[in-house]
Amino acid sequence: MVKLDVITTRGGDGGETSLGDGSRVRKDALRVEAYGTVDEANCAIGLVRLHIGGDRAADAMLARIQNDLFDLGADLCVPGEGADRLRITDGQCLRLEEEIGAMNAVIAPLNSFVLPGGSPGAAHAHLARTIARRAERLVVSLAAAESVNPQAVRYLNRLSDFLFVLSRRLNDNGLGDVKWLPGASR
Repeated sequence: MVKLDVITTRGGDGGETSLGDGSRVRKDALRVEAYGTVDEANCAIGLVRLHIGGDRAADAMLARIQNDLFDLGADLCVPGEGADRLRITDGQCLRLEEEIGAMNAVIAPLNSFVLPGGSPGAAHAHLARTIARRAERLVVSLAAAESVNPQAVRYLNRLSDFLFVLSRRLNDNGLGDVKWLPGASR
């Protein structure tokens, strides 16, 4: 159980923060950027949940994902792949794949690229998707420099796919998608 009695510690006033293993790093370190962006994606998913119009199944999936993203942040805040720490697992990635498949099975195939928009829920899902993609790029950069759980990259890759398919679901299963019209404004 986590217990946070003191929120203001002043420990970061000098521009450093503590990682999960107790080591201190600059707040602009790539690892901190990576898990900070995962946190940002989590916040954006919170906004999606406010705009899904009572879709209980989507809300339940997004609630699980928000918890997964806290797991991912915990994973990324501890350097390395192993150790007896909370890590993103293959099962969490597989669950996303299953949910993507189930949602996509009832959505009409794409015949154009989709612009972010449509319903408020879909627009927020697209925003969350782009933040997840940025988090993925940062974790890939981190993995090039340090040891990182490979499931972290995989999870973020699946998450952005999930959010794209969810956006189509929230746009009346694709009927309300905003289609790209190449060269339409020339």
